[in-house]
Amino acid sequence: MKLTVQVKLVPTPEQAAALAETLRTCNSAADWVSQVAFKQRVFTRAGLQKLLYLELRARGLSAQPALHVIRKTADAYRTLHTHVQTGLLGRAGSARRAKAESRPITFRAEAAHPFDDRCLSWQMDARTVSIWTTRGRLKSVAFTGKPSQLKTLAEYRRGESDLVHRDGKWFLIATCEVLETPLNTCPRDWIGVDRGIANLATTSDGDNHQGSGLQRYRRRMARVRAELQAKGTKSAKRRLKRRARRERRHAAHVNHSIAKTVVADAQRTGRGIALEDLQGIRDRVRLKRHQRATLSSWPFHQLGAFIAYKAQRAGVPVLEVDAAYTSQTCPRCGHVCRKNRPTRDDFTCMVCGLAGPADHIAAVNVTRRARTAWAFVNTPNAAVSPPPGKGQSRAANPPSGPGS
Repeated sequence: MKLTVQVKLVPTPEQAAALAETLRTCNSAADWVSQVAFKQRVFTRAGLQKLLYLELRARGLSAQPALHVIRKTADAYRTLHTHVQTGLLGRAGSARRAKAESRPITFRAEAAHPFDDRCLSWQMDARTVSIWTTRGRLKSVAFTGKPSQLKTLAEYRRGESDLVHRDGKWFLIATCEVLETPLNTCPRDWIGVDRGIANLATTSDGDNHQGSGLQRYRRRMARVRAELQAKGTKSAKRRLKRRARRERRHAAHVNHSIAKTVVADAQRTGRGIALEDLQGIRDRVRLKRHQRATLSSWPFHQLGAFIAYKAQRAGVPVLEVDAAYTSQTCPRCGHVCRKNRPTRDDFTCMVCGLAGPADHIAAVNVTRRARTAWAFVNTPNAAVSPPPGKGQSRAANPPSGPGS
């Protein structure tokens, strides 16, 4: 499987100036290629290379950087056309789609640029790289990173690396082909994971990853954001962008930590991981006004994606199950009722009296549904259940509906 590893470059002032000039030159060339491609309606790599390669060489780019500029521009247009065809930019005639199709794609002066092994070489023992620039080949550009990142980079690096300039710092993002552990096709059981806001993740084992710290952090960031938006100056807008990136990094760090813990528990015990299918939850759930912004910006999908790719690397199976009524269903007697959950945090079955934290009960129900789903998936000739009779209780066939 493919992973990316980010390392920080530590260039001298002269090396940093050469890197900055290289990024500006390459992105300026990409802007020019984009304008010509848009004007002449030529968007393929082969067509642009035939049309503009010699001109790019005349502008001071070497052979491989010129090809990377062409490929970068062609890929940008291919992504745009894919978004148009799939309707991600709205219907035909919509303002958003018309705006995207009416002008050429532009590239920021310091946008990331790819380098392959002909333009960039790594000296892992010396912790340096040699990289092509418009001022010539820069040698002995130091880099640093976490020991685990450097180990992955040394063992599994393959393909291109992107040069990135962000917040005055230089980074190289390298692609690595990491070997996967064989998938555990016969898990002993399943760890159910219930995702939420007050508790970011609660497992069927009773482990609770609270979101109160992240909530406080996001509320504080919201207050700072409101103050900067009220100023409206250019410096305030720059700070807003930096704050937004910082907030995303913090949320991603929290999700990485949770996913790492859940996957490690599943791998150690030989179990799989069961998640609720939250596709379309924003359309199904009715919220009060003050809750809408929190739910819309909460990284539910990111946590699920982190768990999925870490589990794939560890050979742990991941299964998504229906999220309907998981926190209103009693896992002991099967009774489904909204009154089973008198408060957000508590569950008390109205029939058998089973009580406990609502999120833990939901995670247990996710585990139970995963067992059933996995049994049917791995049974070639699973018998079809007969239709329920008149005397069958509601608990045996809980209704389908939006998740709690």
